Amino acid sequence: MATNGPAAGALASYQMFIGGKWVDASSGETFESVNPYTGAAWATVPRASHADVDAAVRAARQAFDEGPWGRLTGTERARLMRRLAAVIEEGADDLARVEVRDNGKLIREMQGQIRSLPEYFHYFAGAADKIHGDTIPPDRSNFLIYSVPEPLGVVGAITPWNSPVLLMTWKLAPALAAGCTFVVKPAEQAPVSTLEFARLIEAAGFPPGVFNVVTGFGAEAGEPLASHPGVDKVAFTGATSTGVNVARSAAGHLASVSLELGGKSANIVFGDADLDAAANGVIAGIFAATGQTCMAGSRLLVQREAHDALVERVAARAREIRLGDPQDPATEMGPVAFRGHLDKVLGMVEAASSEGARLVTGGTRPLTSGLADGFFVEPTLFADVRNDMTIAREEVFGPVLAALPFGDEAEALRIANDSPYGLAAGVWTRDVQRAHRMARGLRAGTVWINAYRAVGPMAPFGGFKASGFGRENGVAAIDEYTALKTVWVELSGASRDPFKLG
Repeated sequence: MATNGPAAGALASYQMFIGGKWVDASSGETFESVNPYTGAAWATVPRASHADVDAAVRAARQAFDEGPWGRLTGTERARLMRRLAAVIEEGADDLARVEVRDNGKLIREMQGQIRSLPEYFHYFAGAADKIHGDTIPPDRSNFLIYSVPEPLGVVGAITPWNSPVLLMTWKLAPALAAGCTFVVKPAEQAPVSTLEFARLIEAAGFPPGVFNVVTGFGAEAGEPLASHPGVDKVAFTGATSTGVNVARSAAGHLASVSLELGGKSANIVFGDADLDAAANGVIAGIFAATGQTCMAGSRLLVQREAHDALVERVAARAREIRLGDPQDPATEMGPVAFRGHLDKVLGMVEAASSEGARLVTGGTRPLTSGLADGFFVEPTLFADVRNDMTIAREEVFGPVLAALPFGDEAEALRIANDSPYGLAAGVWTRDVQRAHRMARGLRAGTVWINAYRAVGPMAPFGGFKASGFGRENGVAAIDEYTALKTVWVELSGASRDPFKLG
C-alpha cells in the first residue's frame, strides 16, 4: 500500500489495489503526484499499463461471475455498504488531508465532502433491497409476465482530479447497491486519495475483486479500461472532449455509458433579487473550489438595473478572498490543481481581454511570499462580456467569472440556453412564478432557485447537451447500473405445434 510515515523529504510510495491485493504496476514504472500548493512531488504511484487494467477487469469479472458477491442478496450488500459508511466516518479527516495534498482544494471543503460520503452509502444501502421489477398484465390468460432488474456486471469508472473520492462515490454507491463490481481509474493528477479509499473498502470486508483501483495515464490506463470487452458499463466524469473519446471506446464493445461532463452554467440574477444573498451565491458558485467544479456558475447574467451594483459587490468580495495554504482552515481559496491547468486558465484570461472583455479584478498569478511556488490564480471577474466571446462559450474550470447584462426574462433565457452545455443554472428572484417559469425554460440538468451548488444523495444530477447523459444520485442512479430482464411463464402446459393451424 503506502509507506507509512516516510522520512522528512521522502516521497510516500503507493501500490494499486487489484483483486484484493496491493500490487505494483506490471512494468514496475511509477509517476509522481505533485502538491499544487508547494509545486513539489509528495508521492509516487504505479503507472498502470494495459496489462494491469486487464488484471483488474478480470478480477472484477471473476468477483461478479464466480465470487460470493454475485450471490449476495440486496440486504447482504446493504450491510457491507453500511459497514463501509462507518469505516469512512472513522477515517474521514485523514482521507481529506490526503486529497488536499493531491489536488490543492481547501481542507474545510474536503472535510465536508469526505464526511458526507457515509450519507451516500447509507442512502443507496437503503435502496439495495428495494430493487424490484413489475408484474405485467398479460394479453392472454395462460401467461404470467414479470420483469427483473439485474446488475449490469463490471463497471469501469474514470474519475476527475477536482473531487476524486466524492465523484467516484456517486458511481460506486449505486453500483454496489445494484450488485455490480467496480474498477476505477482516477485522474493521474490526483490519484492518491482513491488508493487510500481502497484501504477503507478492505477494512469494511468487501470480497476480493469487488473494488479495484488502477492508476496511470489516459492512453495507457483510461482508454484500455473504457474499451475493455470485459467491462459492461463505463461511467465517466470529466471534460467533454475526453468524454467523447471515452464514449467511442466503450461503443466498440457496446458497453453502457454515462457521462457527466463540462458546463458553462448561468447564474441568473433579476433586479428584484436580494442582492446580498445573490452575491454570496455567485461567489460560492465560482470562487469556492477555485472554480474547479463542473457546476461552476461561470456566467453571471444580471438584469441591467442591478448589473453595476451586483458586479461591484462581487468584485469587492473577490478582492478580499484569502489565498493560501489549503491545509489552513483560514484559507478561503487554494491553488488550481496542476501546472498545465494553471497555464490554461491564465491563457483564457488573456484571451478574454484580447477579445474586449473588461477586467474588473484579478487576472494574474499572485507572486507574493507563500504563494509564488503554488499554482494560484487571483479570483477574476470580467464585465462587458458578450455571449459569443470565448470566455462565455468555453469552460475555464478556474476562478474566472464572466458578467453579462440582460433586459427581460426572455433575453435571460435566450442567453442562458445559448450554450453548448446544459449542466446547471441558478435563478435569483423574489417572484415565485418567474422562478418556476425560468426553471421550466432552462435547458439544464439542475436548476437552483435562490441557491447554488446544493447536491445530495437523494437528488439526481447530470446534464443536457454537451454536459453529458445519464444521472448520478437519487433512485434514478440505480437504473444506470441495472438491466431489465423480462420473464414469460406459460401456465397451462398446453403448448402447441407452431406449424399447425387452429
